[in-house]
Amino acid sequence: MKRKVLILVILTITWSPIIKAQKILTLKECYELAMTSNAIAGEKAAYSQISQLKDNNLTKGWFPTLDANGSLFYNSSVVDIGAALGSLPIPGIASDIKPLPHEQYKITIDVNQVIYDGGAIKGARALEKADLGVNEKQTETDLYKLRGQINGYYFNLMLIDRQKELLNNYLELIRKKISSMQSALNNGVILKSDIDVLASEKIKTEQQLNEIQATKTSLLKVLSDLTGKEIDAITEFILPPQTGELTNELFRPELQLFDLRKEQLAAGEKLIESKRMPKAFGFATFGYGNPPGNNFFRNEFAPYYILGAGVKWNIFDWNKAKNEKQVITLQQGIIENRKNDLTDNLRRLLEIKSAEITSLKKIIESDNELISIRKRITASAESQYANGTITASEYLNELIAERQALINYEVHKITLAMARVEYLNISGKEIE
Repeated sequence: MKRKVLILVILTITWSPIIKAQKILTLKECYELAMTSNAIAGEKAAYSQISQLKDNNLTKGWFPTLDANGSLFYNSSVVDIGAALGSLPIPGIASDIKPLPHEQYKITIDVNQVIYDGGAIKGARALEKADLGVNEKQTETDLYKLRGQINGYYFNLMLIDRQKELLNNYLELIRKKISSMQSALNNGVILKSDIDVLASEKIKTEQQLNEIQATKTSLLKVLSDLTGKEIDAITEFILPPQTGELTNELFRPELQLFDLRKEQLAAGEKLIESKRMPKAFGFATFGYGNPPGNNFFRNEFAPYYILGAGVKWNIFDWNKAKNEKQVITLQQGIIENRKNDLTDNLRRLLEIKSAEITSLKKIIESDNELISIRKRITASAESQYANGTITASEYLNELIAERQALINYEVHKITLAMARVEYLNISGKEIE
């Protein structure tokens, strides 16, 4: 009993590094890695920051504005009240009134406060929010296109692994056959040419394995670049779940982008309407000058202030706002037409892909039947070769036919999984 436990511990220690070294990478993980590692993935965060900065600036539209001004005026002609009163029979007054100064000096702080803007700031903020939604969805749309590239490399790597596994099994079978035939050759039962037939097939199989390995290395490099993760040769690629009904509902980001663009135009239309609304504002001026304010009879520097309020209403804009709204209506129509056209194209692609899926399912059913037949034929050929009724070449042909049937089955099975994933990508649904 202790000996069995010791053997079990030794086996566990021996195999644990191998178990740990095995990695599994799903297709969904590849999508997520590509979405975060791509160069344009950071655009969403940048757009969000830009939008926040713009929104902060728009909210400051409610804050009072402060402007510092300074000016110097020289008037060549001013009112001389003393001279005007000199002709009147009022002795002493004219000589006491000095003419208005030719120079005017002033330094002011002007304060302006929006009281009512007709919804302009609110409309501008809504438009900025709509712009952010469009920019973020555009980034998602651009990143979504990576899925098609990842699908090709991922499923080709999976197909290569399955082919490699089948070829290795086939190669091991040939080696065993050669080994068993070697003793028969030594006993003079078979000819050397019989072994040469299998030996040549062994070399061809080894060449195929080398070619497959080179292709896998290049595909791993590309997939690593797309995902931003180093993917080594021991990584295992698995088929996505083949469950769930495939419906023709569409959730593509491009369609959502069209809707967001329409919302963006609607926000712009409200902003145009706000331009026609009356505006109310208050203002104040705090200054220091000579003469102070409008007191032209005081020829000295002194502080002063002016307070006031105003209303502005553009009652007629020569149909400018109407034309701008008509432009938006036309643009919304164009977007709707583009959305309908894309929807029709996507539905046609779904129909084509659905037919492909149905065809692959039927092919796989026939593959299973064909593999069963090929196995029986190979077993019969092996028996016939052992009895000397057929040659080694004839037996090898049947063995190759069985191997090809197995490879075709794996190709069709992986192609079916890829077709289902492409169907989901066309419709815009997430894979499990």
